Amino acid sequence: MHNKVTKLFGIEYPIVQAGMVWNSGWKLASAASNAGILGLIGAGSMYPDVLRTHIQKCKEATTKPFGVNIPMLYPNIEELMQIIVEEGVKIVFTSAGNPKTWTSWLKERGIIVVHVVSSLKFALKAQEACVDAIVAEGFEAGGHNGRDETTTLTLIPMVRTKITIPLLAAGGIATGNGMMAAMALGADGVQIGSRFVASKESSAHADFKNAVLLAKEGDTQLTLKELAPVRLLKNKFYQDLQAVYKTSPTTEDLKNILGRARAKRGMFEGDLEEGELEIGQISGLIDEIASVSDIVDSIITEFKACQSRISTINLNNQNDQ
Repeated sequence: MHNKVTKLFGIEYPIVQAGMVWNSGWKLASAASNAGILGLIGAGSMYPDVLRTHIQKCKEATTKPFGVNIPMLYPNIEELMQIIVEEGVKIVFTSAGNPKTWTSWLKERGIIVVHVVSSLKFALKAQEACVDAIVAEGFEAGGHNGRDETTTLTLIPMVRTKITIPLLAAGGIATGNGMMAAMALGADGVQIGSRFVASKESSAHADFKNAVLLAKEGDTQLTLKELAPVRLLKNKFYQDLQAVYKTSPTTEDLKNILGRARAKRGMFEGDLEEGELEIGQISGLIDEIASVSDIVDSIITEFKACQSRISTINLNNQNDQ
């Protein structure tokens, strides 16, 4: 499966394992890269020295390309960027900020830059900033999200018609069939997050992984739009948050109930009651914890079967004419 995404990153399959906070350490990223896709270390939950350690361990665990995802709203970003350069990372995914801020600086140092967006407007801004590729993420996705609630099914073709650089689809994709659908809409590849949360190599707490397996349709909701929109499993913290919303809270009220380290508490430490449990709608389709290699094999096998099925349908339609 060779196309402009596999060529850009030097990988076998046009799939990126998303760089998710508290889930995407060096074990997940290296396993993803070794499976033929692009693994990403999620720097958003890491202090600078921790990021350096994860990069070094990832380099020891794989000879394949891997990258780092950096949400630009996090502190210490200057130090994080310097570490990325010092450690020789060649691929950086930026998100939650203006792509013009770091794109030129990174590209001047020989680094491939990909920016994550949730709307056509921001996709165009990213292209203008001369990023090498774009991830367009529909609101089905877990974690931080777009305020406009544009679905992947709608977002991908809108972005495809307006940009010329490689496009990765994200949000609601965990299977080969989903990958085929995204590429039929115009994507050159996909970024997958939630499915890799429920992997053996994910750094998520075992209790959080099991909660993902139990999730059903309607068990997640996009909330906290006044701060940074985030899709969460509906636990006690989520219900408490909804009770606060009934009182017409100020932004400060919401910041107070969110507090600090809420995501770490939920996803990394396994507090299923008071923690922030970020996961996508596709969690309703995830029913087992598997190794990254098995997950990738399953996606590619299903993708090829879907390709064959569509080719057969098209052939039969032609014969019927």
